[in-house]
Amino acid sequence: MTKHLPPRRTGSVRTRLLSVTGVGVAVLAVGSLVLWHGQVGELFGLAADKEPVISSVNAPAVSEPPTTLATRTPTPTPTRTPTKKPTKKPTKTPTTPTYGEESINGLSPTLKSRLKKAMAAAKRDGVTLKITSGRRSKAKQQRLLNEAIEKYGSYKAATRWVLPPKYSAHVQGKAVDIGPAAAMQWLNRNGYRYGICRRYDNEPWHFEALTTPGTKCPPREPYARPVSD
Repeated sequence: MTKHLPPRRTGSVRTRLLSVTGVGVAVLAVGSLVLWHGQVGELFGLAADKEPVISSVNAPAVSEPPTTLATRTPTPTPTRTPTKKPTKKPTKTPTTPTYGEESINGLSPTLKSRLKKAMAAAKRDGVTLKITSGRRSKAKQQRLLNEAIEKYGSYKAATRWVLPPKYSAHVQGKAVDIGPAAAMQWLNRNGYRYGICRRYDNEPWHFEALTTPGTKCPPREPYARPVSD
């Protein structure tokens, strides 16, 4: 009796071997390809970035911190402000108020006050006291003296009528010449009541405040003369 052995399945085994072999070859091929790709990329600098690439779409902008450079601040050159020379303020020279020679306002306070009362009293008696010459300037007094010297022929004779400016009561506002004749006479009689007196015999128009109101006037002088005489 012949023993028959079952037939071998050589075809299926071969097929499996080919499949396994093909898979292995494919894996090796893919691995070789990947390795080759990486080496080529590194060679030409085409390798992918090691850090992951993040899409910037709809992502908030991230500003890099500014690079601080040490900059040298230029030192400002001091500018000279032009100094203004102090302007001198014009010095106000005190000026003596000028009054008309016929004004009562240029007289001294004492003579002015007394004369106003005398004028009011004379007016009640129907007499008008008019000032013909009150306060004078030094220049005016000097001019009158020069004219008197020409008229009377000498300084001594002239000063009996016109005193030098430094001695004149008119320049000081302490003397007043009165007119007309009726006014002179009224003031000569009644002036003492207000402290006003006629001073010189040769000048019936010349009056000064020489006494206390209500008291007798001092004796008259014959004429004017400088203090030095």
